[in-house]
Amino acid sequence: MRSEDIPPTDLTEAPAQRPPFLVALGERVRNLRSRQGMTRRAVAVAAGVSERHLANLEYGSGNVSVLVLLQVANALRCSLAELLGDLTTTSPEWLLIRELLGQRSEADLRRARVQLVELFGEGGNAQEQQNRIALIGLRGAGKTALGQRLADDLGFPFIELSREIEQFVGCQISEIHNLYGANAYRRYERRALEEAIQINPEFVIATPGGLVSDSANFNVLLSHCTTVWLQADPNDHMARVAAQGDLRPMAASREAMEDLKRILEGRAPFYSKADMAIQTSGRTEDQAFEALRDAVRQHLHRPA
Repeated sequence: MRSEDIPPTDLTEAPAQRPPFLVALGERVRNLRSRQGMTRRAVAVAAGVSERHLANLEYGSGNVSVLVLLQVANALRCSLAELLGDLTTTSPEWLLIRELLGQRSEADLRRARVQLVELFGEGGNAQEQQNRIALIGLRGAGKTALGQRLADDLGFPFIELSREIEQFVGCQISEIHNLYGANAYRRYERRALEEAIQINPEFVIATPGGLVSDSANFNVLLSHCTTVWLQADPNDHMARVAAQGDLRPMAASREAMEDLKRILEGRAPFYSKADMAIQTSGRTEDQAFEALRDAVRQHLHRPA
């Protein structure tokens, strides 16, 4: 039995009878795990807990002691995050900002983020941002093939960020994860991305599918590049990746398609923050390239 199939310890409680807070907590854990592209077993090992315990947590049957904390937070008229403490609870200004943003729509929050980037000078030169085209999406979306063609068409350098990370560290991506861990990989990813931005006023860059899982790295990308989400149906993602002889991170899973769908579902809300989206499914490579080229050229105000 694979780790994703391990049932919770207690199956007697119907979903409607489980505490809503624990159900929502379990859903957030599943979403975060999917966004990172990690199996339940991998998370359990990294966290030092049993897979059964993690399954209970995801199912909404986690340790009820967390409900005591929730009750205390309610009694104190504060959020659970404020009770536990995080960066946004360290000063009155943080709390006031949280209050202002708490009930805003996604569109409002996006506008606030863009204005904050401008306020603090975190973004790049407007013209350079326009001329840096970053392709995001899962493996198999066509980032490398279409990115190279787009770069040739525009006369821009083409950068594959995964290869830049490997050159920066001196070993393959899989070895970076195995030797140094996910946190170190994200640091190397950040350095390679910042170096590419610093050196190149214009480029087409193909990014790793999991870059959006790190908010700091994704912020850098959004602030300095025009982003394009290359979309594809799960079946096409899987077929293209298999054709490349690469099933990471699903190689050890007997249910690779389910894993891929979970990852895509977890990351889609972040991919959707891109400036534009191009659907590659149902199109030949030439057709997908034409759609991408036309959209980017329109953005750059270049004739097609």
